[in-house]
Amino acid sequence: MEFTGKVVLVTGAAKGMGFGCATKFANEDASVALVDIDSENLLKVEKDLLAAGKKVKAFVTDISKSESVSAMMDEVIKTFGALDVIANCAGIQTYGDAIETTDEVWDKTLDVNVKSMYLTAKFGVPHIRKRGGGAIINISSVQSYVSQKQVVAYATSKGAINSLTRAMAVDFAQDKIRVNTVAPGSINTSMLRFAAETHSGGKSINEVFADWGKSHPIGRIGEIEEVAELVAFLASDRAKFITGSDYVIDGGLTSQAPVVLPNS
Repeated sequence: MEFTGKVVLVTGAAKGMGFGCATKFANEDASVALVDIDSENLLKVEKDLLAAGKKVKAFVTDISKSESVSAMMDEVIKTFGALDVIANCAGIQTYGDAIETTDEVWDKTLDVNVKSMYLTAKFGVPHIRKRGGGAIINISSVQSYVSQKQVVAYATSKGAINSLTRAMAVDFAQDKIRVNTVAPGSINTSMLRFAAETHSGGKSINEVFADWGKSHPIGRIGEIEEVAELVAFLASDRAKFITGSDYVIDGGLTSQAPVVLPNS
């Protein structure tokens, strides 16, 4: 019950890593604001967690719009009375190189993946200050360091998240607000399943996941619960001397050089 008495806001809570983080915080006795634009799945998550006796409320929000985030934050404070932690888990995957990517796709990718984190801080940090400190955790990606082909907007957005995180960590350190980034590799989410379907080559999703898992030294892709454990740690008092850092959780993916040696 590490988060008893704490209020945690989780974006992207309708599915994937956001759902995993929201569930983790709720199970640790936090009051959780569930934020997503996907009203159908978000309300289902709210219903299921409430049925399990958890303290949660859904806020259907377009986190890329300033007015929407401002109004949502007001409602969160009205509902829970305070804010201690923001876990920015929302994000979209887009494809294309610099020639193929349209202005609209570029803008939407940067708005959802990066601007949303600026906005939750803009409207959330004043409330965290009132609590005497807290934490912000931003979900980035290993593609902030390395890139696959055809993801120019996505990779750019993830690199920007890391820079945004460092800047906010420096700006808010005096307020005892810690800001860190989590950079996952391949994680079993609906977004990864969409990517697997797009690049399946006729294989099943599980076969594609098994193939992708082989590129991770640990031998498999990750699970949302594993990411949630790291996010919860960084939000907790156990991490009270950690800020401005990026934590890679990728099963060793970015540690291994793609070199095949004889008899290996």
